[in-house]
Amino acid sequence: MSKYTKEEILRIVDEEDVRFIKLQFTDMYGMPKNVNLPIGQLDRALSGQVVFDGSSIEGFIRKDEDDMLLHPDMNTFEVFPVRGRDGATARFICDIYQSDGQAFEGDPRYVLKKVINKARERGIYFGIKPELEFFLFNCDDAGNPTTNNPEVASYFDMSTLDFGEGIRNEMVIFLEEMGYKVESSHHETSPGQHEIDFEEKNCLDCSDALATSKILIKMIARRSGMHATFMPKPKEGVNGSGLHISMSMYNAKGENMFSSVNGEYGLSEDAYAFMSGILSHIYGMSLILNPLVNSYKRILPGYDAPVDISWSAGTNRGSFMRIPSFNKENIFIELRSPDPSCNPYLALALILAAGLDGLENRKEKLEEGVSMGSLPKNLGEAIEAYKKDEFIKSVLGETIYNKYLEAKIHEWDGYKKQVTPWEVQEYLYKY
Repeated sequence: MSKYTKEEILRIVDEEDVRFIKLQFTDMYGMPKNVNLPIGQLDRALSGQVVFDGSSIEGFIRKDEDDMLLHPDMNTFEVFPVRGRDGATARFICDIYQSDGQAFEGDPRYVLKKVINKARERGIYFGIKPELEFFLFNCDDAGNPTTNNPEVASYFDMSTLDFGEGIRNEMVIFLEEMGYKVESSHHETSPGQHEIDFEEKNCLDCSDALATSKILIKMIARRSGMHATFMPKPKEGVNGSGLHISMSMYNAKGENMFSSVNGEYGLSEDAYAFMSGILSHIYGMSLILNPLVNSYKRILPGYDAPVDISWSAGTNRGSFMRIPSFNKENIFIELRSPDPSCNPYLALALILAAGLDGLENRKEKLEEGVSMGSLPKNLGEAIEAYKKDEFIKSVLGETIYNKYLEAKIHEWDGYKKQVTPWEVQEYLYKY
């Protein structure tokens, strides 16, 4: 059942003086896109009659099949708390349909919804709690972003050192006004680095929240004369930014399927099977979870980021997966390798599908602390691993799988051709 009826939406639009409607969606990379409509087009939007040119969107469709339809999800209607001079703007997150009325398999949201439906058929429901990290940097006199920030704050420092606390608090207020419940926020380890932690939500709502939060965080930073970036490793010598994902799994009665009062560490056999499924596919999944050349500058020893394909109980943050809580009635599993540049819809689709694969096929249980090897060391390794795991194609579908692979090969080839400042400094005078 939708959170809002059409009548309720029309009433809110009138009460809030909404003048524009944004129809929001994401491309293959998770980059936010939208079609902006004057309020007089609301009925047409709610009827799913808004057409856009899919051939212009990365990873969508061929030029001879370019007409795509935006179908608003009524549950995602919200009024933006940032008001312009001409009134308020509201938004819907949309599903993408082809002109023949079929759901478009290249829509990342559709990929995730297929995995969610598969889980529901088994009576399984997931709760997701993301921890979103990002940097705040100064802009230059022309308004262009830099990597400069004069603060020296570190983990959990207070406002005397954390110059960005006021901006971060404003971000939290706006996120909550958009309906996204924030559990906490704080300064992270590196100067200029921040984290916002969200309350548990279902998979689809979590992905919608992440997609929208990155828009709002950048918007609030810009209003304050700063630049917010979700680039995984914008500066060398400091910790990069992650997108830690904590997962719980429930049955139809709302019981935590990961928990067992008699199990070691409080883990059920379902929990071990779920973890084994993810661990068996994580090497190939890394191209989606860590999608940039820059992503692999973060995944290095000594920077509080995972390197080993292993799981741990407790505080070992070098493992890809850990069990941070020993409350045997409320066990959850934390994944530490994803970074905030990933497409949240595709990342969660693969993570949950891999866990379900573990439940279905009862893959070999991996003991705590035992490594299956290392995560990919660079984008090239991630590409090769992605190509070798047919499971990934079965989840993403042919359209996204092939177009994503093609784009990442192009990105890696472009990077390999570059002569970097480090090479010039290291070799120019020596040789």
